[in-house]
Amino acid sequence: MVGLSLGEKHFIQGGIAHDLRCDGRKRLTYRPILVETGVIPQANGSARVRMGATDVIASIKAELGKPSLLQPDKGKVSIYIDCSSTAEPAFEGRGGDELAAELSNALQDCLLGGKSGAGAGVDLSSLIVVEGKICWDLYIDGLVVSSDGNLLDALGAAIKAALCNTGIPRVQVAAGASNDEQPEVDVSDEEFLQFDTSGVPVIVTLTKIGRHYIVDATSEEESQMNSAVSISVNRQGHICGITKRGGVGLDPSIILDMISVAKHVSEQLMNKLDSEIASAEAEDES
Repeated sequence: MVGLSLGEKHFIQGGIAHDLRCDGRKRLTYRPILVETGVIPQANGSARVRMGATDVIASIKAELGKPSLLQPDKGKVSIYIDCSSTAEPAFEGRGGDELAAELSNALQDCLLGGKSGAGAGVDLSSLIVVEGKICWDLYIDGLVVSSDGNLLDALGAAIKAALCNTGIPRVQVAAGASNDEQPEVDVSDEEFLQFDTSGVPVIVTLTKIGRHYIVDATSEEESQMNSAVSISVNRQGHICGITKRGGVGLDPSIILDMISVAKHVSEQLMNKLDSEIASAEAEDES
């Protein structure tokens, strides 16, 4: 919890009203973004993303499993977030567990289209090996190393970078198995397929403070928010998911304006992130 004096609160709110934030940024400007990939060798893919003083890691493990009866033509993706108690004193004990659950659910909604899977930014059908019998299960683990606001956007960026870094082993299915039998498979240790990340969105959180909203809010700015809306947008400008936090309600016209702003900002964020991921991947391979 950020403790601010009345003067500091007025300074933050006044700066945002005049489009000049405490760190010199404008309302719709992100902090510097740094990306590293391949940071966890044991994982199928991993990445570390820093947005200012916010520092997060995402890793991806792929395991063969069985598709669900309701979606026999799709694989499965699970997202688990852990908030390190060293990242923020408020994360110790139950506070960290509650935030981790909130972030996991928000990422599920923004990246995977919630429980229904509608609008999912990850193509679950690409994870099928044999329809109804064998699929890839992706386990995405996120860790908050250091927290200075905007955790959801940072974790979304880290997951996107980790997916770009993910190699899924090539699977050969033995011929001759009947429809009732579980087919035998041979999983390669040498050949890997690159995961298709073309549809994976970025998450843009617009934090409303007073009459204005900002992107990439710091912890101090978040302490002054009325509410925040997180919107995931893919490269085609399609909305993949929306989540809201904060007790203050928003007029539908404001939400529509936020969506319009998020689409505009997402293009810049996507280009910046793609550039950072490409640089990190080139450095990882060298």
